[in-house]
Amino acid sequence: MCKTFNGLYIQKAILASLSEMKGEAFRLATPDEEARGIDGYVGHTAYSVKPSTYKTMGRLSECIDVKMIYYTKKKTGFEIEVEE
Repeated sequence: MCKTFNGLYIQKAILASLSEMKGEAFRLATPDEEARGIDGYVGHTAYSVKPSTYKTMGRLSECIDVKMIYYTKKKTGFEIEVEE
């Protein structure tokens, strides 16, 4: 799946924010990791970043076995929900 510039920007901003909160480094996923549903790491934990609407989809086309981060765009930024 090809990611848009906006999608990558949002993903990076969310991972950077989580990284700051946890006091751990983050990095974006490699193409091989992305193929397995991973968008990035905070510390040693793999995360997949999805819009909150992803949870309400009737049939999900993929099974992602990593921690999830869901986001909702708000007028003043983003609201994020992190699976722990």
